[in-house]
Amino acid sequence: MQPYTKIRSKRYNDVILKVVPGHFVTPNSHINYYIDMTTMKSRQSEAMECARAIAEAYASSAIVDTIVCMDGTEVIGAYLAEQLTRVGVLSINMHQTIYIMSPEYNMSGQMIFRDNVKSMISGKHVLLLLASSTTGTTITRAVQSVKYYGGTIAGISAIFSAATKAMGVPIHSLFSMADLPDYKTFKPDNCAMCRQKEKIDAICNGFGYSTVY
Repeated sequence: MQPYTKIRSKRYNDVILKVVPGHFVTPNSHINYYIDMTTMKSRQSEAMECARAIAEAYASSAIVDTIVCMDGTEVIGAYLAEQLTRVGVLSINMHQTIYIMSPEYNMSGQMIFRDNVKSMISGKHVLLLLASSTTGTTITRAVQSVKYYGGTIAGISAIFSAATKAMGVPIHSLFSMADLPDYKTFKPDNCAMCRQKEKIDAICNGFGYSTVY
């Protein structure tokens, strides 16, 4: 794989994205950049700055009860809950604090919630937090799942998103196509890079990547 390039957020100077050009396969698409958020999701200082930036979109929100952290964003989610509380976002939970949780997935990739955590979704205002979204398929499934379990979507946030909405709900992203204008996503059965016989560099998901040799 090629060396990564850093992209600094135009609005949030301390939030930096690392991108690697190539041919990458995700569960829902083929993409021409791998967006590496490893340190952003696991390094305390970067996660905190990321959470501060995300929280600005919800400064005027009334209620957030639960943050569902996808793609390994739990550290960011914890800091985000702290930031939302600090700016006055309320929770209707019994202890007046925000739940932070990770979803489970069934064999078809649908989010499910076990009986012991259903109370964190049912009747709650749920914020979905993702590392990245390319086609919006994962977010759409997540929104459907939250609604199925009786929750209300309070917001959707992603560090990077190629989509701007999911099921009519705006996606608040720190980085978008404007920051990576030559970013491309293809359906697996209609990939321009595959047609040109470009070698696949790695298989990627929310946990990271595995290089293809």
